[in-house]
Amino acid sequence: MKSPIDAEDILASRAGEDGEFRERLLAEPRETIEKEFGVTLAEDHEIHVHEETYSTTHVVLPPRSKLGEAEREEAKGGAASLEFLRKTLYDPAPPVRPPARERAPAGRHAATSEALATAGRESIRRGLAFLESTIDENGAWHCIRFNIADPDIPRHFERPPFVSALCVLALESCGEARARAMCAATRAYLVDTIEYPGLWRYYRHLPQDLDSTALCSLVIGTHPWIFLGRNVPEILANRDEDGRFLTWVLAEDEPDVVSTFRIEADPVVNANIIAYLGDRPETRDARQWLETLITKGNLEGSSKWYPDTVTIYYATARAMVRAQPALDQLRPILADRILGLHDEKEGFGNILQTAQAVSALYNIGSLESIDAGRQAEQLMNSQRDDGSWPELLAFGDQSLKWGTVGQIGHGSEAVTSAFCIEALEHLVEILEA
Repeated sequence: MKSPIDAEDILASRAGEDGEFRERLLAEPRETIEKEFGVTLAEDHEIHVHEETYSTTHVVLPPRSKLGEAEREEAKGGAASLEFLRKTLYDPAPPVRPPARERAPAGRHAATSEALATAGRESIRRGLAFLESTIDENGAWHCIRFNIADPDIPRHFERPPFVSALCVLALESCGEARARAMCAATRAYLVDTIEYPGLWRYYRHLPQDLDSTALCSLVIGTHPWIFLGRNVPEILANRDEDGRFLTWVLAEDEPDVVSTFRIEADPVVNANIIAYLGDRPETRDARQWLETLITKGNLEGSSKWYPDTVTIYYATARAMVRAQPALDQLRPILADRILGLHDEKEGFGNILQTAQAVSALYNIGSLESIDAGRQAEQLMNSQRDDGSWPELLAFGDQSLKWGTVGQIGHGSEAVTSAFCIEALEHLVEILEA
């Protein structure tokens, strides 16, 4: 999607100079906006353009909250209410399944690139069939919330919009009809969960957050609120004195339930916001901070929410592609950092880390630096017969460093599978070339 723009100011300025354009905008707002900006807006969202006169003034009220007053009050105390938390979780979550039975690798020269590409395409199709069985009727993806320090603490299913957006952004690389259908269903789910003027939250009892907001906005970029940049002022207002974007959007009428464990300026969150907002003056300080962290190798301990440096590299590489030319000077440094993690036998770590590293290298134009065939084999060899890849830690607090609430992990077979499919798509592209 294109970065959000000051479309309303542009339209008002053009209408003030061009009477014919003004009449078209009033009579056919959707068609006129689509033609003016070269976009196709969501069909199920009405657009009205009003013209004030010297004798008529319009006052536009924001939409009513999706939650009733009682629900909003309940959510405010949700952090301390086990009963409320249960409403955000879906039980029971199954125990962790063992990984796939190890297959003997075919060997470096045992299969041609063409044969590996064909096998990769079949692996992708089996993965999509698995994913299709896990996404609910609303288009929501599920994740599992668990305690990484104590496996005896019950595991819970959860379906926050963040997880759906995270997985769909990975799956968008796939051109298969099944993938397109799942992405379309999930976009509808994200529209259902949007809060005015284009913000999202992870759980109902938590404040709105910019990580969820950035990823969801990237996915539903044709929604008029997002295309017109309605949420941009609130995002830009949520920066610290150094210009870094803060994770939580703390509204005046909501309790600050995150202060005891908050680390505000997270590199992945800032990368995701840069990917959404694009190369603009307001993201310059955040970009420079992220560039410095990566260039100087200061990523250790910089993120509360993401488990390793590969995840930070992956998010930064995605921002590099979507916000060009922002972050372009990081390309050689990022490639060097990622390739430095590579091991000929083990890849880049576990299969989720490997998938993210492969996609990051693709996004920065350095995927040909590794053996695509060997890497594709590693991904295919770790896939189960039902098309899934194993549940692994995808994000979450790894320690108690930031307060009393910690060591909560999130991941699922569906999440890992989405990233593995993304990586296989890129590797197959190389093998087919």
